[in-house]
Amino acid sequence: MTSRSIFHRKFVEEDGSIVEIRIWKVPVSERSPSGFRYSLYWVRDGKVIVGYDNHHPKGHHRHYGDREESYEFTTIEKLILDFEEDRRRKRHES
Repeated sequence: MTSRSIFHRKFVEEDGSIVEIRIWKVPVSERSPSGFRYSLYWVRDGKVIVGYDNHHPKGHHRHYGDREESYEFTTIEKLILDFEEDRRRKRHES
């Protein structure tokens, strides 16, 4: 099995910020035990506001403002829900 894109969505919001969600199905391996690679980002003026990714060697983690912390991945659906919830929360903090 090779890597294949299973979801890609990118759009620009009214304030000029960019939201991009990319998810790939990848072979299960030591580097990708979940069988997925993902990158979900909300960026404004070149700065990450909210982001989730699982690149090697960090593994599953999220960016929330200036913080970066571990993320417990369970499913793609939950990942997207968590990302959208963080976007809503961060929008209300501003």
